[in-house]
Order: sequence, then structure tokens, then C-alpha cells
Amino acid sequence: MSTTVPGRIWALYRDGFRSMTVGRSLWALIIIKLVIFFAVLKLFFFPDILGTEYDNDTDRAAAVRMSLADGAGSLTETNQ
Repeated sequence: MSTTVPGRIWALYRDGFRSMTVGRSLWALIIIKLVIFFAVLKLFFFPDILGTEYDNDTDRAAAVRMSLADGAGSLTETNQ
């Protein structure tokens, strides 16, 4: 057994996860819920503005540069 603090902490978690029965299915459920949650967030709350507003990478890069130079302005403001 490891005598360092990180080694003891690792051993505690390793042994705890090995002996879990119900906990494994609960952890699987938590991970599945997190994946679904972040996928929904990405789809509905973080649209791909650069991909829809600009045709090529050069225009996208120019829009980002302009937005950064304007002081954290919105990317949609630079296209109007």
C-alpha cells in the first residue's frame, strides 16, 4: 500500500469503486444524463454562428479578429 497522501487517496477510490454494486449503475446513469444534458445545451444554447453567417474560414477569422479588436463585441454585430 502506498504511503503518500495521493497514493492513499487513489487506493481509497479504487477499492471503493471495486466493491460497489448499486453504485455502478448509478454512476452510469449520472454519466448518461450529463452527456444528454450537455448535448441539449450545445444544440439549443450555443448555435454555430460562424458556420452559418460566414462562407469560408478567411471570413470567419476576420470576424473573430474584428470582434476581439472591438472589445468582446458580439459576432453577429460585426456581420450587420
